[in-house]
Amino acid sequence: MSQYSVLNQPVGVIGTGVAGLINAHVLLQDGFSDVTLLTRDHSVGGTWARERIYPGLHINNVHGEYKFSQLDMPPPERSESTGGRLTGTTMRDYMEKFSKTFLEGKAKFRFQMEVLNIRRVKASENGEPSIWNVEVKDLRSGSTEVLSFGRIILASGGCSNPKVPAELSPETAQKAGYRGLVFHTSKFAQHLDQILEEIPPSGGGEKDEDEDMVVVVGCGKSAQEWVLNLVLCSGASPEPAPDFIRKSRFVSLFLPHRVLRSRLELATAVVAYNIPPDSPFRTTDPLFWGVRLSDDGLVRNDSFYGLVNAGAIKVVAPHRVTGYSEDGKGVLLNDGSTLRAKVVALATGYQSSWSSIFSQETIDEIGLGKHAPNIPIVDTWKYTSTQNAPKLHPDNEKWATSIYRGIVPAKNILHRDFAIAGAVVSSFKLLPPIQKASDGGYQFSANPGYTFEVGAHWISSYLQGDRMKIPATKEEALLAAEKESVWMKIRFPNMLSWVNDSYSTSLDFWTWPQSADDLLEDMYLPSVRSGGNWLTWPFKAIDSRELSTLGQERQQLRSKPL
Repeated sequence: MSQYSVLNQPVGVIGTGVAGLINAHVLLQDGFSDVTLLTRDHSVGGTWARERIYPGLHINNVHGEYKFSQLDMPPPERSESTGGRLTGTTMRDYMEKFSKTFLEGKAKFRFQMEVLNIRRVKASENGEPSIWNVEVKDLRSGSTEVLSFGRIILASGGCSNPKVPAELSPETAQKAGYRGLVFHTSKFAQHLDQILEEIPPSGGGEKDEDEDMVVVVGCGKSAQEWVLNLVLCSGASPEPAPDFIRKSRFVSLFLPHRVLRSRLELATAVVAYNIPPDSPFRTTDPLFWGVRLSDDGLVRNDSFYGLVNAGAIKVVAPHRVTGYSEDGKGVLLNDGSTLRAKVVALATGYQSSWSSIFSQETIDEIGLGKHAPNIPIVDTWKYTSTQNAPKLHPDNEKWATSIYRGIVPAKNILHRDFAIAGAVVSSFKLLPPIQKASDGGYQFSANPGYTFEVGAHWISSYLQGDRMKIPATKEEALLAAEKESVWMKIRFPNMLSWVNDSYSTSLDFWTWPQSADDLLEDMYLPSVRSGGNWLTWPFKAIDSRELSTLGQERQQLRSKPL
């Protein structure tokens, strides 16, 4: 199939969050003429869409880590007092400006369209394009239609569907006679006014033991932000790490990557806020073995941990909420005790957003889901720092995933018609360092703007058939992907494929620079682009502006003979 015909094939981008927007932009820059973005939201931004954010929302990234090469981002509000920690409004404004500047009038947007099903009705062969049918429902009219595309980029966020335990659902609460408000914290913005009517903000201070409370089930990142916002109504470090540490290759060089680029390895631990050793906020395993942490930017009295220490927020742990109390006035704990509550907020995490839009037949056809391992878990890397690891989660022994580079289902690699955006090093909200690894949450990249932009160029090259350093056969791709899955089980024994089907084989939290370099080298492009000499290069801050010429570099390579 000619380059011209490839670029004229319609591409469907599922999602208008960070990954969806940058992928659409790169496609347009590369000459794709028919790009459509689908979202169930009213506006662009995904997690940071206008209707989803609320006052006081912060994320675990600081200024400079969420911007793309072609658009600067202004410092967030209260930047000096928060260590530059990004806010929801900053992210919303940036996503909207990026879309207006680079996509408006060029890409097609279909808002308030819920994707019901994605299936391939014709696979590419003999130069003919694939045909993907996407069934969507218009949330305004209730009508459905089927859209056809030649290629699909899945940028919906692998874990965007709220996970609500059956015993705590609003329906169960109603049957139990509970008379308060019950909702998942993803709906916080919609319920804020009602919550404040029920329980006005106190401005801090300890609560009376018999007083009705807001009970938050869970203690992840969103739970902490939610509680903090209510109290104030509006592992952290003592101060944000300097750029030469946070935004350079320095830290990543001391941590093992699946392809070792340095012989230096170091295990680290974080202690902040002087949290007592016997506190429920301590992890079972050292931070080295996970990616779930919090970065408050600065230690502050008005932070979640500061208010817990001051007694303004009560932590009941370790406990599990098992249901609603018989008197209809609160929730029941696993030790038989109860908590009175006028509001029950379920910060119970999220589940795969893929299982609801792909049939099992499609998942099996393209190799999207988890499966029984085909190769044993054998540590062929033998890194010193990965010795004496925590016990492997039982489900990690039963399941594997085969998504090459975290982007392409290995089984489908030769078709070049389907890619996953934003799962190479996912960058959503986090769990804090205090959270058990078995709880819900998201993966995280320390520099998602950079990694997502590199990933978007990789995907565009892949979809249009550019020469790349990728497996030449399905069998090679499957073997490579499963080896990466084995590495992830050794590196992060309590995480990854057992969580849900949408967690890919790549989780490069600490080693995001190496992962980005891997993708650049796959495209025959120079890596370690931040420069420096043999001594200084690990300390050079990595900035997305160094990616501004990737499109031209790829075009030049495309014009050269093989």
